[in-house]
Amino acid sequence: MLQDNQNLVPPPQRRNLPRYHQPQSKSSGSCIKCFCCCCCCLIFSIFFVTVIAYILYALYTPHVPNYKVKKFEVTSFNVLSDFSINAEISVTVEAENRNEGIGFNYGKESTSSILYRDKTLCAGKLPAFEQPGKNVTMIKVVLKGKREFGLGLLENLTADNKAGKVPLLIVVKAPISVVIGKWPLRQVLVKLNCSLVVDNLTTDNKIKILSAKYDYQIMF
Repeated sequence: MLQDNQNLVPPPQRRNLPRYHQPQSKSSGSCIKCFCCCCCCLIFSIFFVTVIAYILYALYTPHVPNYKVKKFEVTSFNVLSDFSINAEISVTVEAENRNEGIGFNYGKESTSSILYRDKTLCAGKLPAFEQPGKNVTMIKVVLKGKREFGLGLLENLTADNKAGKVPLLIVVKAPISVVIGKWPLRQVLVKLNCSLVVDNLTTDNKIKILSAKYDYQIMF
């Protein structure tokens, strides 16, 4: 028994093996620095644009132009045998720019139309022009067209004419650029809806505007 114990070999001592750390890649560090620089530039750009916009707003105090229908004339209005209407209408709109130092450029690609009970009566377009600051411009728009109305809609129109209240909707879409000083900014599409009520739609009598309600939309 003692001899067996003497033949036992003690287990080897546990050694602490050296650990090797993998060096960090230089490319990953460069990517992180580049990302941080981009974020800083973006934040600075947003801050710079915000400050400039605030300064311009405080300096010029911009106002939306005011529009008002001043004159409504029916040049021709003929009901044809197929229950269609051939009409020509002239609308004079007053555009008032109350801003000082801010102008507006009205582009060529504009549309305008007159609707009666959601049915287009005639259509046309605004002239292209430049409006300086502190200015009132009279815009004359000629709208023409031949549209099928049907017997039922013609009967409604005849009844509204006799009652002396004809509801109309004038829809205008115009590309407009804001000009600060001499520098034009980005062009936007302005939509103007004018709910109009006139006393008649005939060529015999002078047309009186009974009421007008305006609604604006700006589409970027």
